[in-house]
Amino acid sequence: MSDIIQLLPDSVANQIAAGEVIQRPASVIKELVENAIDAGATHIDVLVVDAGRTSIQVIDDGKGMSETDARLSFERHATSKIRKADDLFSLRTMGFRGEALASIAAVAQVELKTRMASEDLGTHLSIAGSRFTGQEPCSCPVGSNFLVENLFFNVPARRKFLKSNTTELNNIITAFERIVLVYPQISFTLHSNGTELFNLRSCSYRQRIVEVFGKRINQDLLPIDVDTTLCHIHGFVGKPEAARKKAPHQYFFVNERYMKHPYFHKAVLTAFDRLIPQGEQVPYFLYFDVPAENIDVNIHPTKTEIKFENEQAIWQILLAAVKEAVGRFNDIPAIDFDTEGKPDIPVFNPNTGTAAPKIDFNPNYNPFKQSSSVKTSAPDGWEELYTDLGSGGEIRQSKLFDQNEDEMITSSLGNGTNAVEEGSIIPSAVTQPVEESLIEDKAPLHYQYKGCYIMTAVKSGLMIIDQHRAHIRILYEEYLRRLSEHKVHSQKVLFPEMVQFSVSDQVVLDQILPEMAEMGFQLDSLGGGSYAVNGVPAGIEGLNVVTLISDMVASAMESGASAKEEIDQALALSLARNAAIPQGQVLSGLEMDNLVNELFACGNVNYTPSGEPVIAIMKQQDIEHLFHS
Repeated sequence: MSDIIQLLPDSVANQIAAGEVIQRPASVIKELVENAIDAGATHIDVLVVDAGRTSIQVIDDGKGMSETDARLSFERHATSKIRKADDLFSLRTMGFRGEALASIAAVAQVELKTRMASEDLGTHLSIAGSRFTGQEPCSCPVGSNFLVENLFFNVPARRKFLKSNTTELNNIITAFERIVLVYPQISFTLHSNGTELFNLRSCSYRQRIVEVFGKRINQDLLPIDVDTTLCHIHGFVGKPEAARKKAPHQYFFVNERYMKHPYFHKAVLTAFDRLIPQGEQVPYFLYFDVPAENIDVNIHPTKTEIKFENEQAIWQILLAAVKEAVGRFNDIPAIDFDTEGKPDIPVFNPNTGTAAPKIDFNPNYNPFKQSSSVKTSAPDGWEELYTDLGSGGEIRQSKLFDQNEDEMITSSLGNGTNAVEEGSIIPSAVTQPVEESLIEDKAPLHYQYKGCYIMTAVKSGLMIIDQHRAHIRILYEEYLRRLSEHKVHSQKVLFPEMVQFSVSDQVVLDQILPEMAEMGFQLDSLGGGSYAVNGVPAGIEGLNVVTLISDMVASAMESGASAKEEIDQALALSLARNAAIPQGQVLSGLEMDNLVNELFACGNVNYTPSGEPVIAIMKQQDIEHLFHS
């Protein structure tokens, strides 16, 4: 039997490694910029064409590489960060595995120009698919200049699965933001297709956050700075009023490295318990300085998941720090007693006698006594109930059923849905026979439960409708219909509001702006990511327009919508969610009737556009089982 295990060629092994390290253009930028930071750069330029599909260029003014180092840097596991195994547990640099450049060169065409300050000439290398195609001396500034072209040119399956340019550019901006937020002392620029998206100068942490996400966030930031023997935590958390449902800016960094940490995220949210509405979250930018030997950054290929040795203790420190920050700046509502002009309440003295209070009342007053000018009327068969209530005695329910129950309900309801007005007295035991007589021959009798659910009897049992979700389905289909028929009307606003977008939001906004205009939104650019809202769709009065538009952009970003139909669906769903009647809103009988009728006119009555159930049926046999078990 012949041997079947073979060593892979280096080119194939590099492509496999590239699959772990290089998933998209943003991965290339992350690796190259981190290398530039490790090289001591003070200024880094990033230039992309076609969201990195065509080319990615990263230029830095770091220390550069010698001719030998430049050649070795593209070999697998060639690194300047590790000399022995123990070095793995005390790393302070961004990259260390020596796989990044080898992985990039395996799936792209790469050119490198680099020079050290001690040398007169630099080195120019050309590589394509892990093969060196050229090496020669060149004249270039001190530092390194990487040009990566035709990413995944030799792996067409990987290239085919890249998303739209808008989505890939957003991924690039996200990776870029995660780096620039932790290195405010370094200046950065980012250009896309020749357009400058970022030009960040060296500054403080707070100023860097403001430059990345806009000036409006500055007023929402509360500083945090706590130093313990376990860690040093500094940064900022948002005020409670900065909470939002969609895409809050939330960042954790440990030892100048971005990380995801659900456990620490819960600590921040716990600090805001009962201060923000359920389902909303606050922004935060928190930086941890921890001894390198107390964390492990090598548990995930992208190094975003990090294991801490003292997680529980740091969790408590973080919780206390956030609570202190919120409390210190008086963002917890406090009771302020204003005593000016108020009566002086004396202190209780047990030795002072106190007279019993005197009550002045009319013993002959009878609230149920009718005046001669008022005539009491009651439906047939209900006189005894009204009489019992009027006399102040106990209700004798047995008298209510002397007549046929169906006749009593019918006489009370009459022929209209709204014959029974809100507040009228109908014992729950009497409503049960309504099912057969009313569902078939008359309009259904609806009942609202706790301002959240509409309940009505059907032949199979009891139908329960979630009013908020039902309205989302109704509005969603209505907005889509208006868009398809171009029947959306825009309403001019008297006092335009301003909405601010970050660079990543603006990339998505530029794509969906035509669809938003069709929906009735009129946004006029003021420059610097600011827009004036001069028109909104008719019929959404009372909504917070700034929050609504921000949520719509965030929804489009989350869905990664590219085609017009997908964008329309994302915008219609976001608008429907914001405009739908909320849970807890009390509805009149007519409003409930209209909502149910409109729901059953929809194409899909059972689920919201995002797949949440709208209707539930409690079967008749299940109800009967409750009373006969």
